[in-house]
Amino acid sequence: MIAYALFFAFGCVAIAVLLNLYRLLAGPTRADRILALDTMVINAIAVIVLFGIYETSTTYFEAALLLAMVGFVGTVAYCKFLLRGDIVE
Repeated sequence: MIAYALFFAFGCVAIAVLLNLYRLLAGPTRADRILALDTMVINAIAVIVLFGIYETSTTYFEAALLLAMVGFVGTVAYCKFLLRGDIVE
């Protein structure tokens, strides 16, 4: 029964990635593209967690946590560059 739920979740995340890819390519502003990239990082975290549940391994959860931290720092750096034009002061 859990296999059906996992495959449904994988399908939903795949649809979300496709919609984010559309926003990334057709976003009217740079801020929309940055938000699309941030949302794609969140979707990648969801895929890693779902795969960890599927494989019943805790290593994937640690990888998802690391990706979440890197994605957050990346989003902050992109936004700072968008606002100021420079990342390091």
